[in-house]
Amino acid sequence: MTERGTVVSAEPFRVRIADDDISDLRDRLRRTRWPEAETVGDWSQGLPLSYAQDLCRSWAGDYDFGFADRVNVFPQFRDTVDGLGIHFLHVRSPEPDAFPLVITHGWPGSVLEFLAVVGPLTDPRAHGGDPSDAFHVVAPSLPGFGWSDKPAAAGWDVKRIARAWDQLMGSLGYDRYGAQGGDWGSAVSGALGEVAPGRVAGVHVNMAIAPRGDFADPTPEETEGEAAIQEFRRTGSGYSSQQGTRPQTLGYALTDSPAGQAAWIAEKFWAWTDNNGRPEDAVSRQQLLDAISVYWFTASATSSARLYWESFGSFGDLITAPSGISVFPRDIGRPSRRQAELRFTDLRWFERLPRGGHFAAMEQPALLVEQIRGFFRLVR
Repeated sequence: MTERGTVVSAEPFRVRIADDDISDLRDRLRRTRWPEAETVGDWSQGLPLSYAQDLCRSWAGDYDFGFADRVNVFPQFRDTVDGLGIHFLHVRSPEPDAFPLVITHGWPGSVLEFLAVVGPLTDPRAHGGDPSDAFHVVAPSLPGFGWSDKPAAAGWDVKRIARAWDQLMGSLGYDRYGAQGGDWGSAVSGALGEVAPGRVAGVHVNMAIAPRGDFADPTPEETEGEAAIQEFRRTGSGYSSQQGTRPQTLGYALTDSPAGQAAWIAEKFWAWTDNNGRPEDAVSRQQLLDAISVYWFTASATSSARLYWESFGSFGDLITAPSGISVFPRDIGRPSRRQAELRFTDLRWFERLPRGGHFAAMEQPALLVEQIRGFFRLVR
């Protein structure tokens, strides 16, 4: 890694999937030992057997395994940052005054989440937008996720990742930039504003976790948001408890069984998207299988889960950078503005969207792009 402000010659990178690995996946799926069906008529016990079997039939049968081609459309690189190999998209805008932006995914996500937003963000002129809103986009894969290296020792928590992202942006020649993210990306983006306050112009997140607040007059939005959080804790938080306490134990099953890996991720797309009963109401079957395939072919179930073990409490850290929040109605956290201001102390943008969920860049890319543009007009 070179000194800040100079451009490094990071190694160009392309995703490649070996035919032998696809054959191995199909063989494993054919040999899946299925459990009995659930004893209820809904998803309350988890992914229904019939849905899991249909999803795995699609994965082994009509899925095109084209996620490599879909991400290879964009320039990708790998560089060593703080001793770890980091994979990232780096898409420069054709506009000379474009503003640098680092966008960060979460779990169970990857840089594939951003495929529909990179074009409009980097080249608004070509997408019917104002060229003054253009960004140079850097989208890294989190350590232990996708095509970044897997840490061999503990210590890669959110703040260390934020410091690594700041080093990466400096090495690319960006001394002042913005940060955006959802899920773990929201935690990393918020931490960036704290570890590099002189360089981070602003932070925009599409998943904001905020204190409940001791308000004597809770609004309907606050009452609804609190009910959603309580339901999540009651029925939907088991995955985070497992990943946050025993990620290694979980990893043996998910790394060995593609059906298990598919079910583990697909259930979250059902729980967290703005759907009418099936994940495919919000994202396509191809997008769902793309997301699952990244984890399977990189064998990153265990290494990605360790981020919960390292940093789950970081979602409560104070964020003092100029901030913007976009609240999608089916996301996990849906605070009111006054709740958000208890954690985001310089909140300059707050909007509630009419539709969309946790995977905003996939579910509602046009809405998310407009939110990002709107906030960064205030700070760029």
